[in-house]
Amino acid sequence: MAFTAKDVQTLREKTGVGMMDCKKALVESDGDMDKAIDILREKGLASAAKKASRVAAEGVVAACSDATAGALVEINCETDFVAKGAPFIELSAKVAKTVIAAKPADLEALLATKAVDSDKTVDEEVQEVFLALRENMKIRRFALVEGHTASYIHAGGTVGVIVAFDTDDATAAKAEFAEMGKNVAMQVAAMNPEYMSKDAISADELAKMQSITVDSALNKADSLPMPILNSIINEAISEKKWSDEDITVYQGLDQKQRKNFTNFISKEAFATLSEIAVAHKAEITENKIFGGLVQGRVAKQLKEICLMEQDFVRSDLFEGNVAGYVASVAKALGADIKVASYVRFEKGEGIEKKQDNFAAEIASMMQ
Repeated sequence: MAFTAKDVQTLREKTGVGMMDCKKALVESDGDMDKAIDILREKGLASAAKKASRVAAEGVVAACSDATAGALVEINCETDFVAKGAPFIELSAKVAKTVIAAKPADLEALLATKAVDSDKTVDEEVQEVFLALRENMKIRRFALVEGHTASYIHAGGTVGVIVAFDTDDATAAKAEFAEMGKNVAMQVAAMNPEYMSKDAISADELAKMQSITVDSALNKADSLPMPILNSIINEAISEKKWSDEDITVYQGLDQKQRKNFTNFISKEAFATLSEIAVAHKAEITENKIFGGLVQGRVAKQLKEICLMEQDFVRSDLFEGNVAGYVASVAKALGADIKVASYVRFEKGEGIEKKQDNFAAEIASMMQ
């Protein structure tokens, strides 16, 4: 069966594959368009298998939501150039919509699902884009959150967030709720909290955090409360745990200089103070002043890692923490609103990227 240049162009438009590959496929299929498409797909699958070992750490995080659920999807490829292209972006949007529509149980189920507005499965849609772009690409993960949700995508897909809220349908339909939801999602994107609130932290985790804070304080003696620090310095001097030179230097400092005494004593002398503090750990931890210092530092950490306790980043809208911001919007709307959960994907997180060593590469070429 003969074919024309127009047939080659038609095949290219259908598959997105280069002109030469389309021509070869038509030659191999004796001009049969459907067989040529199958040939290109088969070759594409083989090529994809060869490229599957190549690191795909670029890509995008895409989000989709409707009145019933929200979805977040991370699709990876090899280069930022491909990630920013229309075919890849359209693919990510289609996959996110499919997650909402089909609600697949896992990644395997998603790949086998018919994509929205398509007669192909999600896996076949990925292969179609691969045929056109020739880069290793894969759907890495997805999250489906049912209920009232808000989403935010940062920097063209670098970070994606979905936040779920417990509220009634009428409240969720209001523009003020949508704005609040987006602002909370932006908070999660910017501050990357580890927990929803301090109530989500187990007693064991909290105890571990407190233990680390205690050890950190003891190992940085100049951060200890002054009564405790002065007691440790007195021991270092009276029991000659400092060198004569350090003792002389310290005793020669005036009151103002002693506030910054670490600028004057040796590193060895400072290390000795920490050793003394650690040796008196049991006694120091019983000190109420030290206990207050530790609790204050733990509270500061909780404020940094717990979403609801974090300072709200949009201080132009609200001064206070995230819990206070959500409560203020709920009060203004006369409704009950609770942040139920959140999911945050950062493109490529946890994927070890290849580090090119050009010097070593050139050296090997010279051998």
